[in-house]
Amino acid sequence: MIDAADPAAKPGDVVNIYDKDGGLFGRGLFNPRSQIAVRVLSAGDAAIDDEFWRQRLRAAIELRRTLRIEESTDAYRLVHAEGDGLSGLVVERYADVLAFELFSLGIVQRFELLARIVAEELGPPSRLDRVGAVPSPWRVVYRVDERSASIEGVPERCRSGVAAGTDAQRLGEVTIRENGVRFRVDVVRGHKTGFFCDQRENRRRLAALCRDARVLDLCCYTGGFALAAKLLGGAREVTAVDLDEDAVGLARQNANLNQARVQFVHADAFAYMRQMLENGREYDVVVLDPPKLAPTRADLEDALRTYYDLNRLAVRLVRRSGLMLSCSCSGLVTPHAFAEMLQRAARNAGRRLQVFDRTGAGPDHPVAIECPESEYLKAFWLRVQ
Repeated sequence: MIDAADPAAKPGDVVNIYDKDGGLFGRGLFNPRSQIAVRVLSAGDAAIDDEFWRQRLRAAIELRRTLRIEESTDAYRLVHAEGDGLSGLVVERYADVLAFELFSLGIVQRFELLARIVAEELGPPSRLDRVGAVPSPWRVVYRVDERSASIEGVPERCRSGVAAGTDAQRLGEVTIRENGVRFRVDVVRGHKTGFFCDQRENRRRLAALCRDARVLDLCCYTGGFALAAKLLGGAREVTAVDLDEDAVGLARQNANLNQARVQFVHADAFAYMRQMLENGREYDVVVLDPPKLAPTRADLEDALRTYYDLNRLAVRLVRRSGLMLSCSCSGLVTPHAFAEMLQRAARNAGRRLQVFDRTGAGPDHPVAIECPESEYLKAFWLRVQ
């Protein structure tokens, strides 16, 4: 939709955006090599200066304070890209660590400014498990995922690092608390920023359905659903499976940290489910939360096939009238397409599904009403007949 661009505009620059009649539409970050050539920041004649960034970041932080998220956790999303009017920027808090995930060259170029403003607006970090302790400065880490770095043209030297004043030697695993459960989070080597804060409310809700239940957590990562089911829900038996050996190792550490008895299995979910079916195993509650399977539109068809194959096996492991939570974090997979896939998977498996709720990410992942595409997480709560 871009008719022309000033040759003087460099990748990452703030540019004026004009409509087809020559009127000023707004301002945004420019990158001609990206799939998103202009990330609009403001409408009209608002200046994109230090005060602009401060106001946007302050508004994002104030929302999380209004939601009183810190009453239950010290791990949550502070900035949710388009949802907070800051396309290309995700910031998550893990105890005294701020983890930045950068998706835009223009945002990468402004990282030090943004990190300084966030730290100033938050004030010194408070810790749920260190009441009365003398606060220490924020530790700040950032990363750009490989695909975004390639598309945006982010130089190799700028794809991960720490903010000025952060001791890189002190970064790595950090302990967080969520609804009374403790987790170790690897903010340097973990997936995304190290933990999936978006499932926090879903983990707590699942726990309420697990009293004395036999639970299977597939694609468990570092054990979020599994530990919630055991510690908060009082599940009788919990088995958690993941193909990532490092994630399973950290999950076991998390279980030990909470003195929880959970069986963690390093295995491919497909192979494990087939083995359990051969053994005649059934579970009262099954959680299926695979990683993002459709990063691009070209991957969508294959992703839906994989979701189908996973769910077709998973529903057969649920006992009669048992419960299943099936999730997708692929934003390109619409709720309608996901529901159709579930219907086909259940029918092929000789099961019937009742959907008793549909949820998504927690309130610290707001969705701008003009950008519904950013409502990526789908969680279908199912009764299996």
